[in-house]
Amino acid sequence: MDSQAFWMRLKTHRWVYSFSIVATLAVGILIGTVVSFGVKGKEGQKSSDATPLTVPAPRQLSNEFSRIAKDLGPSVVNINTESTIKNVHRRRGQQNPDDDDNGGGGMDDFFNHFFGGPGQMNPFGDNGPIRERSLGSGVIVDSKGYIVTNRHVVEKADRIRVRLQDDPPGVQHDAKVIGEDQETDLAVIKVDVDRPLPAAKMGNSDGMEVGDWVLAIGSPFGQVGTVTAGIVSAKGRDIVPGRQFQTFIQTDAAINPGNSGGPLVNMNGEVIGINTAILSETNAYAGVGFSLPSNTVVQVYNQLIGPEHRVARGSIGIMFDQIENPAIARVYGAGSGVTISSVVAGSPADQAGLKVGDTITSVDGQKVAKGSELVADIASRKPGSKVDIGFIRNGKQEHATVTIDDRAKLFASRLGDEENGGDQSSPKQSKLGITVRKLTPEMADRLNMPAGKGVVVQDVKPGSFGEDVNLSRGDVILEVNKQPVNSEQDLEKIESSLKSGQDVVFLVRPRGSTQQDGTIFMAGTLP
Repeated sequence: MDSQAFWMRLKTHRWVYSFSIVATLAVGILIGTVVSFGVKGKEGQKSSDATPLTVPAPRQLSNEFSRIAKDLGPSVVNINTESTIKNVHRRRGQQNPDDDDNGGGGMDDFFNHFFGGPGQMNPFGDNGPIRERSLGSGVIVDSKGYIVTNRHVVEKADRIRVRLQDDPPGVQHDAKVIGEDQETDLAVIKVDVDRPLPAAKMGNSDGMEVGDWVLAIGSPFGQVGTVTAGIVSAKGRDIVPGRQFQTFIQTDAAINPGNSGGPLVNMNGEVIGINTAILSETNAYAGVGFSLPSNTVVQVYNQLIGPEHRVARGSIGIMFDQIENPAIARVYGAGSGVTISSVVAGSPADQAGLKVGDTITSVDGQKVAKGSELVADIASRKPGSKVDIGFIRNGKQEHATVTIDDRAKLFASRLGDEENGGDQSSPKQSKLGITVRKLTPEMADRLNMPAGKGVVVQDVKPGSFGEDVNLSRGDVILEVNKQPVNSEQDLEKIESSLKSGQDVVFLVRPRGSTQQDGTIFMAGTLP
């Protein structure tokens, strides 16, 4: 481009730019004139009938939160435990004995009740005993030093120490266990101090509604006195299939390892739940936490501080399908009720003549529509009391008088709770030392497994054969010695045939495995 052409182009651009300025000013003047006329057109009119806005007094939710945290904080304690774990084994390819607990994946919400990350010391080598340290929280409910926490926080601990919020750094108090309840995962511990302790006030969890504000207080990751806020996200959550006495309040208040056993608090500063579990793929806060309702906590606490230091629940010795299925009601001809799937031999139900296929419709004249209602009613009654059971058999309404028995005795082997109410004179011994449960459709779907295949390990007794072969909670057993295991009864049948000195080979899908073909063998010789 020559110089003349260049300057001609520049002059043209200047002219366009100047024209744009003039046009913009003209439009601005025109708009200003219109606006001016508009304002003048409003003059002379009467005042509006709108109500003036007002600014409320400076009372904010944050002030409520801080008030509650200040009032209730001193009653929340940090719990440190130490325990000895024997016969620690590593699976092939594992780096640390606790790898499963830190990376279990899909089964974490069912089996990895959280508490602080363990610090472990093992001076005896890889397969020797180790010292495990755990962190948790608790809440003082009696000024004499009685504290409510989760059972899994203090379970099998050799030493329990409690740190109060007003204690100087490094000061801790030894605590003793007063009582534990396996089925609600609650425990009561006590510290002896020479002064009254600040006790929290219990609230009524039934009064909470979805959307209500709540605070969670505890020691996540050992950070004492941490307060988080959220709302009640849901009520009546069943997060562990088959756990009949654990229905939870769901909250989005941040709950992390170390919060377990701490309180969930309403805006009146009352404890309406004990933080127990989280739903997470990473074992850390993901917005879904669960607290055991205070009404359940109070019922359990009052029995644990009693003379026997245990919870006695009534039972008539029946089982039923945990998941409601309309097809059952249609086949057995009952519109609503609880259809019996199994009757314990020699139980009160058996003695009263109840049979598989009978549909229970009432208890002492009160209608029963769901299994949870039936369990709650019967469990609240004292062993030895009598109850009228209304049921339908072959389309006809019938009644039977049934004597309530102790649930722990009737289901001792199933609950794995021999020390809590089992027949001490002749306890049932398990050759394998494991407790299992049939996979529910929900669990099978979560594990990407075919429904009805395998059983999941709920518990492994320390020092047992199951522990020796390295079975752990959350593993899915598919076969034992080439025989399929699809129910508790399948395993019991196989177990009864095993003899000392016999080789036992488990086909197992390890906890956390997401592939259907991710199975391994675990084997040993039965002692």
